[in-house]
Amino acid sequence: VIYEFQTMICELYGMPCANASLYDGGSALAEAVMLSRGHTKKRRIVWSDAVNPNYRRVTETITSALGVSFVTGRTSGGKQTANDLAMLIDEQTAAIVLQYPNFYGVVDDLRPIIAKAHANGALVIVVADPIAMGLLTPPGEMGADVVVGEGQSLGNYMSFGGPYLGLFATTDELVRLMPGRVVGMTKDVDGRRGYVLTLQTREQHIRRDKATSNICTNQGLIATRATLYLSMLGPTGLRELGLSCSRRCHYLMDELAKIPGYQQPHKGPHFREFLLTVPISAEKFCEFMTANGVLAGVPLSRLGLSDDRSVLVALTENRTVEEMDNFVTLARRFAKEVAV
Repeated sequence: VIYEFQTMICELYGMPCANASLYDGGSALAEAVMLSRGHTKKRRIVWSDAVNPNYRRVTETITSALGVSFVTGRTSGGKQTANDLAMLIDEQTAAIVLQYPNFYGVVDDLRPIIAKAHANGALVIVVADPIAMGLLTPPGEMGADVVVGEGQSLGNYMSFGGPYLGLFATTDELVRLMPGRVVGMTKDVDGRRGYVLTLQTREQHIRRDKATSNICTNQGLIATRATLYLSMLGPTGLRELGLSCSRRCHYLMDELAKIPGYQQPHKGPHFREFLLTVPISAEKFCEFMTANGVLAGVPLSRLGLSDDRSVLVALTENRTVEEMDNFVTLARRFAKEVAV
């Protein structure tokens, strides 16, 4: 099953190699940063402020003893552009980290940034939503060197903060630096198809000076669920799922835009998240919505971002038109009560 899982992740991300999974999306990004450091022998990382702030904190913590320095590029209007980020890349930069779609739900064209990063000898790490790959051009086709992501949304459930599933894919050139395990397909002495752990790069399996990571295990059961989920969906189902999420996102965005007092600072195509600026405190808005049976989103202030009027709203295929219309009705009511 894990071999099939790796194959599916390669197809999703447009990459030739994938491992047998990691803990979660945040630790996968940290491992990608360490891979870029080991490959380039450089210690400077440039990343966009539209990369998940929780992932950035996890990465900074895990790499804190390795002498890695981080430079954050500011986005313009919620978009990751070459003008904002490429100027930060220099000859000491190991990698640039991007998110796709980005943390604010905006779908960026990453090709110009990737081209400029490669021109300066830096690797490109992309944090990609696997569900969005049913609609969007895979990062591998745009030239990404490493693609990581969170696989919890692939048929898995939330339970007391987990379980999560770290996705990790690379180019052929970097496969021997990839952390964790790689399952390969072969034949036994009788010519029957079999599967074997082809690469295990942790320090308990090879000499410590040759190890790429001390990652201890993979989320095998969660990866199995993800494999079954993707198998049942298939390419057509994944595309329909992506379209369903995107259409719901844009429907709610359009309806909320009609209400005075609400703004959407980021324009352009979104996938399933968008940023909403509310009339007053985002915390009060979310408390009001929760009291009326709606989980409206996450205030940016809870994520350590200095914006107390913005809420990150997310939609999935499970949301109905009636539920979205109820969201709009409550938002309109909240605006009127604030005005009074």
